[in-house]
Order: sequence, then structure tokens, then C-alpha cells
Amino acid sequence: MSVRTLPLVFINLGGEMLYILDQRLRAQNTSEDNSEKGVWSENDRKRVMNDIVGTMFSKTFMDELLKPQQLYSHRTLKTVLTRLAHASIMRLNPASMDRLYELMVMAFKYQVFLCPRPKDLLLISYNHIDTIREFVKDTPVVVNQVDETHRKIIEIYSSLSDGEFQLLRQTLLIFFQDMHVRVSLFLKNQVQNPNGRFALSTSGPVPRGIDVPGLIRTFDSKGREVRRSEFPPGGSYSSPIREGCFDLHGDRVIRLGLNMYTVNHPEETRTSRAPSVKTDDSPNLLAKEELNLLARLMGSMKADKQPTAEIGFRVNLFTTDQEEEEAGTSCGADESLFGVINIQAMQDQQAATELARIAGEFTEQEQPESPGGNKGDDLLAMMDDL
Repeated sequence: MSVRTLPLVFINLGGEMLYILDQRLRAQNTSEDNSEKGVWSENDRKRVMNDIVGTMFSKTFMDELLKPQQLYSHRTLKTVLTRLAHASIMRLNPASMDRLYELMVMAFKYQVFLCPRPKDLLLISYNHIDTIREFVKDTPVVVNQVDETHRKIIEIYSSLSDGEFQLLRQTLLIFFQDMHVRVSLFLKNQVQNPNGRFALSTSGPVPRGIDVPGLIRTFDSKGREVRRSEFPPGGSYSSPIREGCFDLHGDRVIRLGLNMYTVNHPEETRTSRAPSVKTDDSPNLLAKEELNLLARLMGSMKADKQPTAEIGFRVNLFTTDQEEEEAGTSCGADESLFGVINIQAMQDQQAATELARIAGEFTEQEQPESPGGNKGDDLLAMMDDL
């Protein structure tokens, strides 16, 4: 496995998280009928973006993240990203964070699948960084943090060979292989099947440096072309587009990694485990409903009085509080990643206590993955200090 995968996973998942949060905060600037000010103001949105991005791209944290190391598990990554989301006045309950994490992972998985070349994974990451930089453009200190991290990534990854990028992509595919969560935006665009697997197109531009399939050339022993024949390639392919810019600023060319929750993509996005409904290609007349992205996913955002002097905000990714409670009791934080069904086999209190004791023994007997503790503990400790 590649030891250079973790920074790209963290930056891309963090970017997708910021896309979702930014869209919902913008949607909540006003009430549903636009008659009064919403719960979240524009200053609140900017503060959340600045706080999260400032924590995400802090020098100490990024220096630790950029060290060669194995990719973390879903559980550890979700814990780090949860603490990152809570770096500001916003709060997510565990069930909502599960749904948010699923959206983040499925979006990045789709981008990896469609990536033309393994090296173009950098362009996807740069698209995320460029958009994050735009979120905090009014705060020069945070922009400098983003630029410094971007320079370090260019320095580290520009020297990797094509084989190392291929190994990096394989590591990502292994990381994603058990994630098959259905997302309504992908289902509506018919890029995801009802079983949660992506349907890849057999058309479009080929990767840079690759010829359009459909032609067979035959050469003699002296290297001279003697015959040409054509065959049906099974798709409508075109010549590759120009190569994207791998510098600090420039045209990345590919669109993967950009914010798909903007008004240019008026689609509702949510995760689902229910049987998929047959999609309808006819135009959606409920334009107002379509523009309120993730409304059914994240629900309303209400301000709760915190015990401290500062007011915090609760973010709920479910439609109603009842749905949130049902989700919280029906599945654990990690069960939602794989669609595990929790079956209550007995109601006896004594038996339940014994099972809990046995489970605790298994937890205590787990061996650390490294002499310094479980993998990811250092990063989590650093998150606490930020």
C-alpha cells in the first residue's frame, strides 16, 4: 500500500465536507419563505469556514499528516473529521456525522473512479484546495495556511513516478471497496446503480498520452507499418483534452473535485438504503425545491443555548428529530458504513450485561498497531490541542 495516500484522502474528504456545510449554511441565511432572517447569518457561515479551514490546514497538523504513513481506517478518519467539523460553533450529532461521512466518501470515490490517469488525482485534490481557498479568501491568515500546505503537496507529490501514483490509486480503491451507499444525486444522474455501485461511461475523451481505441496497426520486422485495420471500440471516444495545471494556481481542466452542491447543480443529495425508485428523466418542475440542496438530508439548523458564554449551533442531517432518534438507536457510528442490520436477540438484562462485559474484554485485548498507540492517536491528540 502507498504511504502517501493519507494526505490526499484527508484533503479531499475535508473539501467535500466543507462543500456540504457551506451549501447548507447559505441555504439557512433566510427562512423558507424569505420573509425573515434565518438561523445562520453570513457572518456565522464565514466564521465556520474560517475556523474549520484554519484548523484543517494548521502547520503542526499538516506536518504530521504529510509524513509517510499507512492509510487510516474509516473509524479513525471519521473521528478526525468529526473533531474537525466541531472546531467551530457548529455541532453534529453522531447519526448526522455518519450520513455526512457517507456523502463525503461516496463523492470522492466517484471522483477516483472517473480520474483519467492516476496522476490526475493531484488535479482533483487541487480543485478541492482551490475551492477551499475561495471559501476563506477574506481572511489572509487562513489563505496563507492553505497556500503553504499546497506548496508542500506540490513539493512532495511532483517527484512521484507513474508507478507510485498507480499504487496510490490502488490503495484508494481498496479503501473504498466496501462502500456502496446510494446517493440520490448520483442515482438521478444515472451514474450509480440501485445496488450502490457506479456505472462508468464508455464514452468521452481518453486519458492524455493514450490513443483513441478502434485502430490496429501492423508492423514488419523493420518497424515499418504495413497494414491498418479498424474495430468497434464499444464506445464513443474522443482525443484527450489538454493537460491540467499542476502549479499553485492555474486551470486544472478536469472538473472532478469541484463543488457539486452549488446552484449550477440543482439536485437534491442524500444517502439512502431503501430500494431505489425508478428515476424519471423529465424536467423537475419544483425548481425551488431543487435549489434547496440537501434540505431533506440535513434538515433545519437551530440555535441551542450552550452552557458556556458562547452560543453554539446544532446541525441535524435528518429531516426530523424523530428520524434522528430512530437512526441513533438502530445503528452505531460504524454500522452505518456497511449497512449492518442490528438484531436484538434477547431482552434479558443479565444476558445483556454479560455480553457487554465480554465485548469490553475483546476491546481491552486489542493490540496497538504501533508502539506509540493506535494508528491515528497522534493526529487525534493534535486535534485536541488546536
